[in-house]
Amino acid sequence: MNFRSLTRGDAVVIGAAVLLFIASFLNSTSGDSGYSVTPWEFLGNAIGLYMVGIIGAALIVVNRALPQPKKVAGIELGHIGIVLTISTAWTFFWTILDASGAGPALILGLIASLALAGAAVATPLVPALSADLMGAPKPQPMYGGQPQQGGYGYPGAQGQPGQPYPGQQQSFGGQPVPGQQQAAPQEQGQGQPQAAQAQAPAAADFAPFWFAVPVQRPLYAEDGSPTPIAELAPGTWYLAVEQRGSGLVAQTQDGRRGVLQDTTGIQRG
Repeated sequence: MNFRSLTRGDAVVIGAAVLLFIASFLNSTSGDSGYSVTPWEFLGNAIGLYMVGIIGAALIVVNRALPQPKKVAGIELGHIGIVLTISTAWTFFWTILDASGAGPALILGLIASLALAGAAVATPLVPALSADLMGAPKPQPMYGGQPQQGGYGYPGAQGQPGQPYPGQQQSFGGQPVPGQQQAAPQEQGQGQPQAAQAQAPAAADFAPFWFAVPVQRPLYAEDGSPTPIAELAPGTWYLAVEQRGSGLVAQTQDGRRGVLQDTTGIQRG
């Protein structure tokens, strides 16, 4: 699992789950009742009310950290976790309304469950929550035997967009890169098969390249699933490793691969 893929929303989910776990050890009744009882004295209450939300948070975080989303009966673990967190918040809401004297366990549990469900639902929708929690790793990628200068996604030896990395032969769409070495002319009467082969469509020889997106765009799984596995953000360089129809198979900083269907306006590195 790669925890660098966690988002700010996932951090809120983890924090709310920890708060929910702490609440399960507090008093369920108010101090006016004259006695103290915690949710763990009634196992069904502790598991059915508190642990369901914690399990839902765990499913969301684990599913995010996996290289590819896992499914159970055709449903992603993250979606199951979201349903569990919403169920917990709904149960807390009606439990605290029905309680004659709600103690800190119920009050804190309601607050934690609302924060948990809200973060789980809003993370894919709100850019501030879907942003990466931790920075991308900074390895030194090697192309053509020459190390790149700078961090992951550095688009060229000169650090300027549009400069090819060492060993690059052509750009997206099959157009040759400026400065590419041209083959020596064939002697008359020789090399005719090679000349015919050179006239084959250049698009078949795809060369990986760095690119950036102008706006935030979804990255879909390679198996054709309609659910995005990641969001590509502007200002970050990604590696295109394969052309897939009109789209690109892109690799993110944490190693995940998916299909970028909308390549309009992308900036080559």
